[in-house]
Amino acid sequence: MAFDTFDEGISLGGVRSKTEVRILICYLFTSVKQPMSKETVVEALLHKGLTNYFEASSCFDDLVKSGNLERLEDGSSRFVATTNGKMISQQLENNLALTVRERAYECALTLLEKERLEKENKVIIEKNENGYTVKCTISGGDMELMSVSMHLADMEQARTVKKNFYKNPQLFYKVLLAAMTRNKGLIKDTLEDLEGLS
Repeated sequence: MAFDTFDEGISLGGVRSKTEVRILICYLFTSVKQPMSKETVVEALLHKGLTNYFEASSCFDDLVKSGNLERLEDGSSRFVATTNGKMISQQLENNLALTVRERAYECALTLLEKERLEKENKVIIEKNENGYTVKCTISGGDMELMSVSMHLADMEQARTVKKNFYKNPQLFYKVLLAAMTRNKGLIKDTLEDLEGLS
């Protein structure tokens, strides 16, 4: 297969033809079996160095224009593979190296989990006269489990709190619950969880 993509940003073993990028995108949709946004798909491919932003974005748009991907009618920015898109994946996925498929699939699942966490748990950063207020809210489905506001001196600290909260909202909840209830067993478990953080 001819190499017809820009090599910038593509790691060793990445995809270097537009046809392969299109097949890979269709493969992601049929293997993950969940609607995904363009941003999620592009980030999945970039994160693993499988292609670069320009090629991933351009090929995604090509698949939408050709009717292989379609936007959901729920007003969101998520897409699904059409019958044609699924057929492309089924017929041509073996044209892609197994390692390429595995890397893209693993990353897409990670990004979908990130999307879910960010949808269910919110962080709002608001500027005030003395710095920033960060409000972290943990949801338990239809109800709010916990909401905590804290004052921080600058935007860098606020962004760090937001980033770390989204990494593991459940641990954040567990730490606060352990502290507030003084449950020694829970405190011990929480300390072990904190020690295991990278």
